[in-house]
Amino acid sequence: MKNTFLSFVCIFLVSITNQAQELLSEKNSFTHQDTLRGSITPERAWWDLTYYHLDVKIAPETKSISGKNTIQYTVLEPYKVMQIDLQAPLKITKVVQNGKELDVKHNGNAHFISLIDQQQKGSIQSLDVYYEGKPREAKKAPWDGGFTWEEDKNGFPFIATSCQGLGASVWWPNKDHMYDEVDSMLISVNVPKNLTNISNGRLRNIEKHSDNTVTSHWFVSNPINNYGVNVNIGDYEHFSEIYEGEKGPLTMDYYVLRDNLVRAKNHFKDAPKMMKAFEHWFGPYPFYEDGFKLVEVPYLGMEHQSSVTYGNQYKKGYLGNDVSGSGWGLKFDFIIIHESGHEWFANNITYKDIADMWIHESFTSYSENLYVDYYYGKEASSEYVIGVRKNIKNDKPIIGPYNVNKEGSGDMYYKGANMLHTLRQLIEDDEKWRDILRGLNKTFYHQTVTTQQIENYISEQSGIDLTAFFNQYLRDTRIPTLEYSIDNNQLRYRWINIVEDFDMPIQVTLDNNKQWIYPTAEWKTMPIEDHTMEVDLDFYVEVKKVEN
Repeated sequence: MKNTFLSFVCIFLVSITNQAQELLSEKNSFTHQDTLRGSITPERAWWDLTYYHLDVKIAPETKSISGKNTIQYTVLEPYKVMQIDLQAPLKITKVVQNGKELDVKHNGNAHFISLIDQQQKGSIQSLDVYYEGKPREAKKAPWDGGFTWEEDKNGFPFIATSCQGLGASVWWPNKDHMYDEVDSMLISVNVPKNLTNISNGRLRNIEKHSDNTVTSHWFVSNPINNYGVNVNIGDYEHFSEIYEGEKGPLTMDYYVLRDNLVRAKNHFKDAPKMMKAFEHWFGPYPFYEDGFKLVEVPYLGMEHQSSVTYGNQYKKGYLGNDVSGSGWGLKFDFIIIHESGHEWFANNITYKDIADMWIHESFTSYSENLYVDYYYGKEASSEYVIGVRKNIKNDKPIIGPYNVNKEGSGDMYYKGANMLHTLRQLIEDDEKWRDILRGLNKTFYHQTVTTQQIENYISEQSGIDLTAFFNQYLRDTRIPTLEYSIDNNQLRYRWINIVEDFDMPIQVTLDNNKQWIYPTAEWKTMPIEDHTMEVDLDFYVEVKKVEN
Protein backbone atom coordinates (compact mmCIF):
# COMPACT_ATOMS: atom_id res chain seq x y z
CA MET A 1 0.00 0.00 0.00
CA LYS A 2 2.79 2.40 0.94
CA ASN A 3 4.67 1.76 -2.29
CA THR A 4 1.48 2.32 -4.29
CA PHE A 5 0.93 5.68 -2.59
CA LEU A 6 4.50 6.76 -3.17
CA SER A 7 4.20 5.84 -6.84
CA PHE A 8 1.08 7.98 -7.12
CA VAL A 9 2.80 10.93 -5.45
CA CYS A 10 5.75 10.65 -7.82
CA ILE A 11 3.50 10.50 -10.89
CA PHE A 12 1.54 13.52 -9.64
CA LEU A 13 4.67 15.55 -8.96
CA VAL A 14 6.06 14.78 -12.41
CA SER A 15 2.73 15.89 -13.88
CA ILE A 16 2.65 19.31 -12.20
CA THR A 17 6.34 19.87 -12.89
CA ASN A 18 5.75 19.20 -16.58
CA GLN A 19 2.85 21.67 -16.56
CA ALA A 20 5.08 24.34 -15.07
CA GLN A 21 7.65 23.58 -17.75
CA GLU A 22 5.13 24.50 -20.41
CA LEU A 23 5.51 28.11 -19.28
CA LEU A 24 9.26 27.56 -19.37
CA SER A 25 9.33 25.86 -22.76
CA GLU A 26 12.63 24.88 -24.35
CA LYS A 27 14.08 27.34 -26.82
CA ASN A 28 17.67 27.26 -27.95
CA SER A 29 17.65 29.74 -30.83
CA PHE A 30 16.35 33.30 -30.79
CA THR A 31 14.95 35.64 -33.41
CA HIS A 32 14.95 39.37 -34.01
CA GLN A 33 11.45 39.40 -32.51
CA ASP A 34 12.86 37.88 -29.31
CA THR A 35 15.41 40.68 -29.13
CA LEU A 36 12.80 43.38 -29.80
CA ARG A 37 10.69 41.96 -27.02
CA GLY A 38 13.42 41.07 -24.53
CA SER A 39 15.90 43.97 -24.72
CA ILE A 40 15.86 47.64 -23.81
CA THR A 41 15.84 48.94 -27.36
CA PRO A 42 16.71 52.57 -28.25
CA GLU A 43 13.00 53.10 -28.91
CA ARG A 44 12.27 52.11 -25.30
CA ALA A 45 15.23 53.59 -23.47
CA TRP A 46 14.54 57.31 -24.08
CA TRP A 47 11.21 57.50 -22.18
CA ASP A 48 10.07 56.57 -18.68
CA LEU A 49 6.56 55.31 -17.99
CA THR A 50 4.50 57.32 -15.50
CA TYR A 51 0.83 56.43 -16.09
CA TYR A 52 -1.50 54.20 -18.09
CA HIS A 53 -5.22 54.48 -18.63
CA LEU A 54 -6.36 51.24 -20.18
CA ASP A 55 -9.92 51.67 -21.45
CA VAL A 56 -11.22 48.46 -23.01
CA LYS A 57 -14.55 46.94 -24.04
CA ILE A 58 -14.92 43.15 -23.66
CA ALA A 59 -17.50 41.43 -25.90
CA PRO A 60 -18.01 37.84 -24.66
CA GLU A 61 -20.39 36.91 -27.47
CA THR A 62 -17.71 37.49 -30.13
CA LYS A 63 -14.62 36.91 -27.95
CA SER A 64 -13.33 40.27 -29.06
CA ILE A 65 -11.97 43.39 -27.39
CA SER A 66 -11.50 47.02 -28.42
CA GLY A 67 -10.36 50.21 -26.82
CA LYS A 68 -7.34 52.36 -26.20
CA ASN A 69 -4.42 52.78 -23.83
CA THR A 70 -3.37 56.27 -22.86
CA ILE A 71 0.37 56.22 -22.21
CA GLN A 72 1.91 59.02 -20.17
CA TYR A 73 5.68 59.28 -19.98
CA THR A 74 8.63 61.47 -19.04
CA VAL A 75 11.16 62.25 -21.76
CA LEU A 76 14.63 61.17 -20.62
CA GLU A 77 16.39 62.09 -23.86
CA PRO A 78 14.95 63.67 -27.03
CA TYR A 79 13.95 61.03 -29.58
CA LYS A 80 11.30 60.72 -32.26
CA VAL A 81 10.43 57.01 -32.40
CA MET A 82 8.62 55.02 -29.67
CA GLN A 83 8.27 51.23 -29.46
CA ILE A 84 4.90 49.90 -28.31
CA ASP A 85 4.14 46.19 -28.19
CA LEU A 86 0.92 44.45 -29.21
CA GLN A 87 0.63 40.83 -30.29
CA ALA A 88 -1.31 39.51 -33.26
CA PRO A 89 -4.09 38.96 -34.03
CA LEU A 90 -4.83 42.23 -32.22
CA LYS A 91 -4.22 45.34 -34.34
CA ILE A 92 -3.35 48.94 -33.61
CA THR A 93 -5.92 51.03 -35.49
CA LYS A 94 -4.42 54.46 -34.82
CA VAL A 95 -2.11 56.42 -32.51
CA VAL A 96 -2.84 60.03 -31.58
CA GLN A 97 -0.71 62.64 -29.79
CA ASN A 98 -1.92 66.20 -29.21
CA GLY A 99 -4.71 65.73 -31.74
CA LYS A 100 -2.39 64.48 -34.48
CA GLU A 101 -2.59 60.97 -35.87
CA LEU A 102 0.88 59.42 -36.02
CA ASP A 103 2.54 57.08 -38.48
CA VAL A 104 3.16 53.54 -37.19
CA LYS A 105 5.58 51.02 -38.69
CA HIS A 106 4.87 47.42 -37.74
CA ASN A 107 7.56 44.81 -37.13
CA GLY A 108 5.82 41.68 -35.92
CA ASN A 109 4.63 42.33 -32.37
CA ALA A 110 6.71 45.52 -32.05
CA HIS A 111 5.22 48.74 -33.40
CA PHE A 112 7.32 51.86 -33.99
CA ILE A 113 5.50 55.18 -33.66
CA SER A 114 6.96 58.25 -35.39
CA LEU A 115 6.35 61.29 -33.20
CA ILE A 116 5.69 64.73 -34.67
CA ASP A 117 5.89 67.08 -31.69
CA GLN A 118 9.16 67.97 -30.01
CA GLN A 119 10.09 65.55 -27.21
CA GLN A 120 11.86 67.90 -24.82
CA LYS A 121 13.99 66.33 -22.10
CA GLY A 122 12.17 66.37 -18.75
CA SER A 123 8.76 67.05 -20.26
CA ILE A 124 5.73 64.89 -19.53
CA GLN A 125 3.94 63.70 -22.65
CA SER A 126 1.11 61.31 -23.49
CA LEU A 127 -0.41 59.56 -26.46
CA ASP A 128 -3.40 57.32 -27.15
CA VAL A 129 -2.99 53.90 -28.75
CA TYR A 130 -6.26 52.55 -30.19
CA TYR A 131 -6.61 48.83 -30.87
CA GLU A 132 -9.08 46.02 -31.50
CA GLY A 133 -9.47 42.38 -32.43
CA LYS A 134 -9.86 38.88 -31.08
CA PRO A 135 -7.03 38.28 -28.60
CA ARG A 136 -5.15 35.02 -28.38
CA GLU A 137 -7.08 32.41 -26.43
CA ALA A 138 -5.20 30.72 -23.63
CA LYS A 139 -4.36 27.13 -24.48
CA LYS A 140 -3.61 26.04 -20.94
CA ALA A 141 -3.77 29.00 -18.58
CA PRO A 142 -1.73 30.18 -16.85
CA TRP A 143 1.19 28.29 -18.43
CA ASP A 144 0.16 29.17 -21.97
CA GLY A 145 -1.85 32.29 -21.44
CA GLY A 146 -4.02 34.89 -23.10
CA PHE A 147 -7.79 35.19 -22.67
CA THR A 148 -9.75 32.36 -21.08
CA TRP A 149 -13.38 32.38 -22.30
CA GLU A 150 -15.56 29.96 -20.35
CA GLU A 151 -19.01 29.77 -18.79
CA ASP A 152 -19.98 28.98 -15.22
CA LYS A 153 -22.47 26.21 -14.55
CA ASN A 154 -25.33 28.72 -14.69
CA GLY A 155 -24.40 29.74 -18.22
CA PHE A 156 -22.84 33.12 -17.38
CA PRO A 157 -19.59 34.10 -19.14
CA PHE A 158 -16.54 33.43 -16.98
CA ILE A 159 -13.54 35.25 -18.42
CA ALA A 160 -10.00 36.02 -17.28
CA THR A 161 -6.56 37.02 -18.53
CA SER A 162 -3.15 35.51 -17.73
CA CYS A 163 0.02 36.37 -19.56
CA GLN A 164 3.30 35.92 -17.66
CA GLY A 165 6.13 35.14 -20.06
CA LEU A 166 3.87 35.52 -23.05
CA GLY A 167 3.52 39.17 -22.16
CA ALA A 168 0.76 41.66 -21.42
CA SER A 169 0.91 42.76 -25.07
CA VAL A 170 -1.08 39.60 -25.82
CA TRP A 171 -4.17 41.60 -24.84
CA TRP A 172 -3.30 45.32 -24.51
CA PRO A 173 -0.74 47.71 -26.04
CA ASN A 174 2.06 48.71 -23.70
CA LYS A 175 5.79 48.98 -23.14
CA ASP A 176 6.14 45.24 -22.70
CA HIS A 177 9.43 44.96 -20.85
CA MET A 178 9.74 44.44 -17.12
CA TYR A 179 12.47 47.02 -16.48
CA ASP A 180 10.07 49.97 -16.57
CA GLU A 181 7.01 49.69 -14.33
CA VAL A 182 4.26 52.25 -14.66
CA ASP A 183 3.89 54.44 -11.53
CA SER A 184 0.09 54.22 -11.40
CA MET A 185 -2.74 53.07 -13.60
CA LEU A 186 -6.46 53.36 -14.27
CA ILE A 187 -8.16 50.27 -15.67
CA SER A 188 -11.61 50.87 -17.22
CA VAL A 189 -13.41 47.75 -18.42
CA ASN A 190 -16.77 47.69 -20.21
CA VAL A 191 -18.81 44.46 -19.98
CA PRO A 192 -22.47 43.38 -20.33
CA LYS A 193 -24.56 44.67 -17.40
CA ASN A 194 -25.21 41.18 -15.96
CA LEU A 195 -21.47 40.69 -15.38
CA THR A 196 -18.89 42.14 -13.02
CA ASN A 197 -15.26 42.94 -13.84
CA ILE A 198 -12.60 42.78 -11.13
CA SER A 199 -9.18 44.29 -11.85
CA ASN A 200 -6.21 45.53 -9.85
CA GLY A 201 -6.27 48.24 -7.22
CA ARG A 202 -9.41 49.86 -5.84
CA LEU A 203 -12.78 50.31 -7.46
CA ARG A 204 -13.43 54.00 -8.10
CA ASN A 205 -16.88 53.75 -9.61
CA ILE A 206 -19.16 51.81 -11.94
CA GLU A 207 -20.85 53.54 -14.87
CA LYS A 208 -24.13 52.23 -16.27
CA HIS A 209 -24.76 52.77 -19.99
CA SER A 210 -27.87 52.84 -22.15
CA ASP A 211 -26.57 49.95 -24.28
CA ASN A 212 -26.98 47.49 -21.37
CA THR A 213 -23.31 47.55 -20.46
CA VAL A 214 -21.41 48.75 -17.41
CA THR A 215 -17.89 50.12 -17.05
CA SER A 216 -15.89 49.54 -13.89
CA HIS A 217 -12.99 51.86 -13.14
CA TRP A 218 -10.16 50.41 -11.04
CA PHE A 219 -7.24 52.58 -9.93
CA VAL A 220 -3.81 51.20 -9.03
CA SER A 221 -1.86 53.72 -6.96
CA ASN A 222 1.37 51.69 -6.76
CA PRO A 223 3.85 50.72 -9.47
CA ILE A 224 2.71 47.58 -11.28
CA ASN A 225 4.37 45.25 -13.78
CA ASN A 226 2.63 44.60 -17.07
CA TYR A 227 1.77 40.93 -16.60
CA GLY A 228 0.35 41.76 -13.17
CA VAL A 229 -2.52 43.69 -14.78
CA ASN A 230 -5.68 41.62 -15.23
CA VAL A 231 -9.39 41.52 -15.96
CA ASN A 232 -11.65 38.93 -14.37
CA ILE A 233 -15.25 38.85 -15.53
CA GLY A 234 -18.10 36.78 -14.15
CA ASP A 235 -21.26 36.53 -12.09
CA TYR A 236 -19.40 37.43 -8.91
CA GLU A 237 -20.45 37.68 -5.29
CA HIS A 238 -18.33 39.75 -2.92
CA PHE A 239 -17.39 39.59 0.75
CA SER A 240 -14.60 41.26 2.69
CA GLU A 241 -12.80 41.70 5.98
CA ILE A 242 -10.32 44.05 7.61
CA TYR A 243 -6.92 42.67 8.54
CA GLU A 244 -5.03 44.57 11.24
CA GLY A 245 -1.57 44.45 9.74
CA GLU A 246 1.84 45.98 10.33
CA LYS A 247 0.87 49.20 8.53
CA GLY A 248 -2.63 49.39 9.97
CA PRO A 249 -6.02 48.22 8.65
CA LEU A 250 -5.81 46.35 5.34
CA THR A 251 -8.90 45.61 3.27
CA MET A 252 -9.08 42.01 2.09
CA ASP A 253 -11.77 41.49 -0.55
CA TYR A 254 -12.95 38.23 -2.06
CA TYR A 255 -14.82 37.75 -5.35
CA VAL A 256 -16.24 34.31 -6.09
CA LEU A 257 -18.85 32.77 -8.32
CA ARG A 258 -22.32 33.11 -6.88
CA ASP A 259 -22.72 29.38 -6.17
CA ASN A 260 -19.41 29.24 -4.27
CA LEU A 261 -20.06 32.02 -1.76
CA VAL A 262 -20.74 29.83 1.29
CA ARG A 263 -17.76 27.53 0.93
CA ALA A 264 -15.47 30.40 -0.03
CA LYS A 265 -16.23 32.20 3.25
CA ASN A 266 -14.90 29.17 5.09
CA HIS A 267 -12.10 28.13 2.73
CA PHE A 268 -10.60 31.59 2.31
CA LYS A 269 -9.68 31.72 6.00
CA ASP A 270 -6.24 30.74 4.70
CA ALA A 271 -5.89 34.29 3.29
CA PRO A 272 -5.58 36.23 6.60
CA LYS A 273 -3.44 33.38 7.95
CA MET A 274 -1.17 33.87 4.92
CA MET A 275 -1.01 37.60 5.54
CA LYS A 276 0.01 37.12 9.18
CA ALA A 277 2.76 34.64 8.31
CA PHE A 278 4.19 36.62 5.40
CA GLU A 279 4.17 39.96 7.16
CA HIS A 280 6.19 38.21 9.87
CA TRP A 281 8.75 36.83 7.45
CA PHE A 282 8.79 39.42 4.66
CA GLY A 283 7.61 42.67 6.19
CA PRO A 284 4.43 44.68 5.58
CA TYR A 285 2.19 43.78 2.68
CA PRO A 286 3.55 46.03 -0.10
CA PHE A 287 0.24 47.43 -1.41
CA TYR A 288 -1.87 48.66 1.50
CA GLU A 289 -3.05 51.58 -0.65
CA ASP A 290 -4.53 49.18 -3.23
CA GLY A 291 -5.81 46.54 -0.81
CA PHE A 292 -5.68 42.78 -1.27
CA LYS A 293 -8.12 40.78 -3.39
CA LEU A 294 -8.60 37.09 -4.05
CA VAL A 295 -10.60 36.52 -7.22
CA GLU A 296 -12.00 33.22 -8.51
CA VAL A 297 -11.05 32.46 -12.13
CA PRO A 298 -11.52 29.60 -14.64
CA TYR A 299 -7.87 28.49 -14.38
CA LEU A 300 -5.56 27.47 -11.54
CA GLY A 301 -4.37 30.90 -10.40
CA MET A 302 -1.83 33.69 -10.85
CA GLU A 303 -0.03 36.43 -8.92
CA HIS A 304 -1.77 39.48 -10.38
CA GLN A 305 -0.89 42.43 -8.13
CA SER A 306 -3.55 43.21 -5.49
CA SER A 307 -5.85 40.97 -7.52
CA VAL A 308 -4.54 37.46 -6.90
CA THR A 309 -6.48 34.92 -8.91
CA TYR A 310 -7.74 31.60 -7.57
CA GLY A 311 -8.89 28.36 -9.20
CA ASN A 312 -7.79 25.57 -6.85
CA GLN A 313 -11.31 24.12 -6.56
CA TYR A 314 -11.57 24.97 -2.85
CA LYS A 315 -9.16 22.18 -1.95
CA LYS A 316 -6.19 21.99 0.35
CA GLY A 317 -2.83 21.34 -1.25
CA TYR A 318 -2.38 21.62 -5.01
CA LEU A 319 -5.75 20.54 -6.41
CA GLY A 320 -6.08 18.32 -3.35
CA ASN A 321 -2.55 16.88 -3.50
CA ASP A 322 0.54 17.46 -1.40
CA VAL A 323 3.45 18.62 -3.60
CA SER A 324 5.90 17.62 -0.86
CA GLY A 325 4.57 14.17 -0.05
CA SER A 326 5.24 15.05 3.61
CA GLY A 327 1.64 15.60 4.70
CA TRP A 328 2.26 19.27 5.51
CA GLY A 329 1.20 20.38 2.05
CA LEU A 330 -2.40 19.44 2.87
CA LYS A 331 -2.53 21.90 5.77
CA PHE A 332 -3.11 24.88 3.43
CA ASP A 333 -4.47 25.84 0.03
CA PHE A 334 -1.39 25.88 -2.20
CA ILE A 335 -2.69 28.55 -4.59
CA ILE A 336 -3.75 31.00 -1.87
CA ILE A 337 -0.35 30.74 -0.18
CA HIS A 338 1.93 30.55 -3.24
CA GLU A 339 0.27 33.15 -5.44
CA SER A 340 -0.15 35.57 -2.54
CA GLY A 341 3.53 35.12 -1.66
CA HIS A 342 4.26 36.72 -5.02
CA GLU A 343 2.94 40.02 -3.70
CA TRP A 344 6.35 40.35 -2.03
CA PHE A 345 8.51 38.52 -4.57
CA ALA A 346 7.30 39.39 -8.08
CA ASN A 347 5.07 42.37 -7.44
CA ASN A 348 7.06 44.27 -4.83
CA ILE A 349 10.50 43.06 -5.92
CA THR A 350 10.35 42.45 -9.67
CA TYR A 351 12.96 41.08 -12.09
CA LYS A 352 14.24 43.47 -14.76
CA ASP A 353 14.80 40.61 -17.17
CA ILE A 354 12.77 37.39 -17.19
CA ALA A 355 16.08 35.48 -17.22
CA ASP A 356 16.12 36.33 -13.50
CA MET A 357 12.65 34.87 -12.88
CA TRP A 358 14.11 32.86 -10.00
CA ILE A 359 13.81 36.03 -7.90
CA HIS A 360 10.05 35.58 -8.18
CA GLU A 361 9.71 31.82 -8.03
CA SER A 362 12.49 30.65 -5.70
CA PHE A 363 11.53 33.00 -2.88
CA THR A 364 7.82 32.35 -3.39
CA SER A 365 8.22 28.57 -3.46
CA TYR A 366 10.27 29.00 -0.30
CA SER A 367 7.38 31.02 1.16
CA GLU A 368 5.32 27.81 1.24
CA ASN A 369 7.93 26.40 3.58
CA LEU A 370 7.93 29.55 5.72
CA TYR A 371 4.15 29.40 6.01
CA VAL A 372 4.48 25.86 7.36
CA ASP A 373 7.25 27.05 9.67
CA TYR A 374 5.10 29.86 11.10
CA TYR A 375 2.13 27.63 11.94
CA TYR A 376 3.59 24.17 12.44
CA GLY A 377 7.21 24.69 13.40
CA LYS A 378 10.69 24.42 12.03
CA GLU A 379 10.82 20.63 11.83
CA ALA A 380 7.60 20.52 9.83
CA SER A 381 8.89 23.15 7.44
CA SER A 382 12.10 21.17 6.91
CA GLU A 383 10.10 18.08 6.06
CA TYR A 384 8.09 20.09 3.55
CA VAL A 385 11.02 21.66 1.72
CA ILE A 386 13.02 18.42 1.70
CA GLY A 387 9.94 16.67 0.33
CA VAL A 388 9.66 18.93 -2.73
CA ARG A 389 13.16 17.96 -3.89
CA LYS A 390 11.61 15.15 -5.91
CA ASN A 391 10.41 17.88 -8.31
CA ILE A 392 13.95 18.97 -9.18
CA LYS A 393 15.36 17.97 -12.56
CA ASN A 394 18.80 19.65 -12.63
CA ASP A 395 18.54 19.72 -16.41
CA LYS A 396 19.61 23.30 -17.07
CA PRO A 397 20.61 26.40 -15.09
CA ILE A 398 18.06 28.33 -13.10
CA ILE A 399 19.11 31.63 -14.71
CA GLY A 400 18.18 31.96 -18.39
CA PRO A 401 19.73 33.92 -21.29
CA TYR A 402 19.39 37.68 -21.07
CA ASN A 403 17.74 40.18 -23.43
CA VAL A 404 15.62 37.67 -25.39
CA ASN A 405 12.58 37.27 -23.10
CA LYS A 406 13.59 33.77 -21.99
CA GLU A 407 13.39 32.37 -18.49
CA GLY A 408 15.64 29.67 -17.07
CA SER A 409 14.89 26.20 -15.78
CA GLY A 410 11.71 25.25 -13.96
CA ASP A 411 14.08 24.28 -11.16
CA MET A 412 13.78 27.93 -10.14
CA TYR A 413 10.82 26.74 -8.07
CA TYR A 414 11.94 23.90 -5.83
CA LYS A 415 15.69 23.87 -6.39
CA GLY A 416 15.55 27.58 -5.67
CA ALA A 417 13.53 26.97 -2.50
CA ASN A 418 16.05 24.40 -1.33
CA MET A 419 18.91 26.73 -2.14
CA LEU A 420 17.35 29.34 0.14
CA HIS A 421 16.67 26.73 2.83
CA THR A 422 20.34 25.74 2.64
CA LEU A 423 21.31 29.38 2.94
CA ARG A 424 19.26 29.64 6.11
CA GLN A 425 21.40 26.86 7.59
CA LEU A 426 24.61 28.64 6.60
CA ILE A 427 23.52 31.86 8.27
CA GLU A 428 22.72 29.84 11.42
CA ASP A 429 20.64 32.63 12.93
CA ASP A 430 16.93 32.58 12.17
CA GLU A 431 16.34 36.15 13.29
CA LYS A 432 19.16 37.36 11.08
CA TRP A 433 17.70 35.35 8.19
CA ARG A 434 14.29 36.90 8.82
CA ASP A 435 15.89 40.35 8.90
CA ILE A 436 17.45 39.64 5.50
CA LEU A 437 14.12 38.60 3.97
CA ARG A 438 12.39 41.66 5.40
CA GLY A 439 15.35 43.82 4.41
CA LEU A 440 15.11 42.71 0.80
CA ASN A 441 11.50 43.90 0.65
CA LYS A 442 12.39 47.20 2.30
CA THR A 443 15.58 47.91 0.36
CA PHE A 444 14.10 47.01 -3.03
CA TYR A 445 10.58 48.27 -2.26
CA HIS A 446 8.62 48.69 -5.50
CA GLN A 447 11.77 48.22 -7.58
CA THR A 448 12.88 46.15 -10.54
CA VAL A 449 16.12 44.32 -9.80
CA THR A 450 18.84 42.06 -11.15
CA THR A 451 20.16 38.81 -9.75
CA GLN A 452 23.41 40.56 -8.89
CA GLN A 453 21.61 43.06 -6.67
CA ILE A 454 19.93 40.26 -4.73
CA GLU A 455 23.16 38.26 -4.43
CA ASN A 456 25.13 41.28 -3.25
CA TYR A 457 22.53 42.23 -0.67
CA ILE A 458 22.38 38.77 0.90
CA SER A 459 26.17 38.46 0.93
CA GLU A 460 26.57 41.86 2.58
CA GLN A 461 23.89 41.30 5.18
CA SER A 462 24.97 37.77 6.04
CA GLY A 463 28.66 38.63 6.17
CA ILE A 464 29.39 35.62 3.94
CA ASP A 465 30.87 35.76 0.44
CA LEU A 466 28.19 33.82 -1.42
CA THR A 467 29.58 34.26 -4.93
CA ALA A 468 30.46 30.60 -5.45
CA PHE A 469 27.32 29.46 -3.62
CA PHE A 470 25.03 31.31 -6.03
CA ASN A 471 27.15 30.29 -9.01
CA GLN A 472 26.71 26.66 -7.96
CA TYR A 473 22.95 26.69 -7.48
CA LEU A 474 21.84 29.33 -10.00
CA ARG A 475 24.29 28.94 -12.89
CA ASP A 476 25.27 25.25 -12.76
CA THR A 477 23.21 22.09 -13.00
CA ARG A 478 25.34 19.91 -10.73
CA ILE A 479 24.42 19.23 -7.13
CA PRO A 480 27.46 19.67 -4.88
CA THR A 481 28.46 16.24 -3.66
CA LEU A 482 30.23 15.55 -0.37
CA GLU A 483 32.58 12.67 -1.07
CA TYR A 484 34.01 10.94 1.98
CA SER A 485 35.62 7.81 3.39
CA ILE A 486 36.19 6.50 6.90
CA ASP A 487 39.13 4.22 7.66
CA ASN A 488 41.00 3.53 10.87
CA ASN A 489 39.09 6.23 12.73
CA GLN A 490 40.07 8.76 10.08
CA LEU A 491 37.52 10.78 8.09
CA ARG A 492 38.53 12.00 4.62
CA TYR A 493 36.19 14.39 2.82
CA ARG A 494 35.96 16.88 -0.06
CA TRP A 495 33.50 18.53 -2.44
CA ILE A 496 33.07 17.24 -5.98
CA ASN A 497 30.72 18.36 -8.79
CA ILE A 498 31.33 21.96 -7.89
CA VAL A 499 32.10 25.31 -9.48
CA GLU A 500 35.38 27.11 -8.90
CA ASP A 501 35.98 28.25 -5.31
CA PHE A 502 32.96 26.43 -3.89
CA ASP A 503 33.79 25.76 -0.23
CA MET A 504 30.46 25.66 1.60
CA PRO A 505 30.68 24.44 5.19
CA ILE A 506 28.14 21.81 6.16
CA GLN A 507 26.71 20.32 9.32
CA VAL A 508 27.20 16.62 9.97
CA THR A 509 26.75 14.22 12.85
CA LEU A 510 29.96 12.52 13.98
CA ASP A 511 30.45 10.57 17.17
CA ASN A 512 26.82 11.38 18.05
CA ASN A 513 27.64 15.08 17.95
CA LYS A 514 26.34 17.60 15.46
CA GLN A 515 29.19 19.73 14.16
CA TRP A 516 30.41 21.78 11.20
CA ILE A 517 33.01 20.58 8.75
CA TYR A 518 34.65 22.73 6.09
CA PRO A 519 35.19 20.81 2.87
CA THR A 520 36.83 22.22 -0.24
CA ALA A 521 37.79 20.67 -3.56
CA GLU A 522 40.88 19.21 -1.87
CA TRP A 523 40.83 16.18 0.46
CA LYS A 524 40.78 17.00 4.16
CA THR A 525 41.15 14.59 7.08
CA MET A 526 40.12 14.53 10.72
CA PRO A 527 40.13 11.89 13.47
CA ILE A 528 36.82 10.44 14.57
CA GLU A 529 35.81 7.73 17.02
CA ASP A 530 32.74 6.46 15.24
CA HIS A 531 32.57 4.75 11.85
CA THR A 532 29.56 6.60 10.54
CA MET A 533 28.75 10.11 9.40
CA GLU A 534 25.35 11.64 8.74
CA VAL A 535 24.90 14.81 6.72
CA ASP A 536 22.21 17.26 7.80
CA LEU A 537 19.32 16.83 5.35
CA ASP A 538 18.55 20.55 5.51
CA PHE A 539 21.46 21.08 3.14
CA TYR A 540 20.62 20.49 -0.51
CA VAL A 541 23.62 18.34 -1.44
CA GLU A 542 24.39 14.80 -2.38
CA VAL A 543 26.62 12.46 -0.38
CA LYS A 544 28.94 9.80 -1.76
CA LYS A 545 30.87 7.34 0.41
CA VAL A 546 33.96 5.89 -1.23
CA GLU A 547 36.38 3.16 -0.25
CA ASN A 548 39.99 4.01 0.45
